[in-house]
Amino acid sequence: MGSQYYHDVLVIGGGAAGLTLALHLAPFGRIALLTKGPLHEGATLYAQGGISAVLDQHDSIESHVADTIKSGAGLCDEAVVRFAVSESKACIEWLIDCGVPFTRSTDTNNSSSGYHLTREGGHSHRRVIHAADATGKALENTLESQLINHPNIVVFERSLAIDLVVTDERASGTRRCIGAYVLNTLTGHIDTHRARFVVLATGGAGKVYLYTSNPDVATGDGIAMAWRAGCRVANMEFVQFHPTCLYHPAAKSYLITEAVRGEGGRLLLPGGERFMPRFDARAELAPRDIVARAIDHEMKRLGISHVYLDISHKPADFILAHFPNVYRRCLEFGFDMTRAPIPVVPAAHYTCGGIMTDLHGRTDIAGLYAIGETAYTGLHGANRMASNSLLECLVFGRAAARDIHRQLAHSPPPPEIPDWDESRVTESSEEVVVAHDWDELRRTMWDYVGIVRTTKRLRRAKERIDLLAREINDYYATFKVTSDLIELRNLVVVADLIVTSALSRRESRGLHYSSDFPEPDHESPPQPTVLSPDRFPGSVV
Repeated sequence: MGSQYYHDVLVIGGGAAGLTLALHLAPFGRIALLTKGPLHEGATLYAQGGISAVLDQHDSIESHVADTIKSGAGLCDEAVVRFAVSESKACIEWLIDCGVPFTRSTDTNNSSSGYHLTREGGHSHRRVIHAADATGKALENTLESQLINHPNIVVFERSLAIDLVVTDERASGTRRCIGAYVLNTLTGHIDTHRARFVVLATGGAGKVYLYTSNPDVATGDGIAMAWRAGCRVANMEFVQFHPTCLYHPAAKSYLITEAVRGEGGRLLLPGGERFMPRFDARAELAPRDIVARAIDHEMKRLGISHVYLDISHKPADFILAHFPNVYRRCLEFGFDMTRAPIPVVPAAHYTCGGIMTDLHGRTDIAGLYAIGETAYTGLHGANRMASNSLLECLVFGRAAARDIHRQLAHSPPPPEIPDWDESRVTESSEEVVVAHDWDELRRTMWDYVGIVRTTKRLRRAKERIDLLAREINDYYATFKVTSDLIELRNLVVVADLIVTSALSRRESRGLHYSSDFPEPDHESPPQPTVLSPDRFPGSVV
């Protein structure tokens, strides 16, 4: 028998978005924060590059807005972009007040802010503030240290949300989220967490692909739970592949920060030829979709397994000062980036689509919020510009916290939630089914729904995913839940949403490139792809 808990606010996810919201709300209520594994384990911890913000006197909000919209290939919501960019400086100042150790500038020509600012793909100015090449780690550790010492915040580690609990409020005619059922992976029991407000900050869905830069926890849980609960999702076809992950069988797709290219790194073919100028005038500083497609093209054209990234023409002291962690990690695998190029390959990196929200992080269901990578705000459009991801976490974490704070004083406690019912399921003796389906799903997505797509391959993927969804649904209804089964159930939902969205977009735009429709549709203004659960009955588990 699991335990019953009650909170003012239940935050599911402990990355930059979840930590930001929890810390802003903690003075005003009892906050619970759930994480699937240890508190620190998530995408934020591995974010290397930095946070984009208008901090330099030579930069401007208008320039940051323009760069973001251009990178987003016409699908960004300008009002959202302007809101996020306008909030960027305040968010950075809050992090500095919290003690995040951003790298200071030793060159007055680099920044008027006093901090070193780097430049990444899509940016026309140096506006990426960072903590060496481990910005996410610095941010995560700093905010965690404040969170664990706050008397109003309780952390539930190794707690994997299964589904949201939603009730109909007949008086108002609305549906409201009042909590979640959660698997405690230490005890194996299903706990019930009841709350006045629930916030999904569960990150992205990179693990739906065979090769990804994401940590193992990135299984699209928030998106799948919100979809099953009745929320719309948008732009799921736009999956960003990071162009440069370290190519080594033991490296587990270790990401090489885009800042390496921002500081002069060049992409090379095995013979030493630089190829990016053939694809885009911005060369290595083109947006990620262009760089990833160029690498994919050259790999297929030449039949090679990887390309090379070279910054060895820079002084060794410069490389060690700017990229100490990348240098050490590469050295562990036998690559000295101060002396020679390092092998790199694209990998699934960022989910640009997600749960539809407004500027306050509110979803279609009352009391339910979504922030960070799990949300679709309209900021990223068809392609996220580098280092706008952590910015989105901070901006919308703060915005959602403000909105919840305004309602806390007059929001009534939610009704009781019954305990999880396991009376009709048994222990599984067929775990091999989960392992097999997990592998088949990810290989299907990698082979048929990758960087370059065709309608034929997408339809093949849809057929296989539909079969897997039925099998997983049957398995879920028969056996007791495990963490692998919960994540697989969520991944097959996300896979279906990605493929359904991709099939509906009959053009190439941003991160979605179709060989059957290689040009953008110029006949009508571009629109986001919006999927509603009631429009696609039976398409997902």
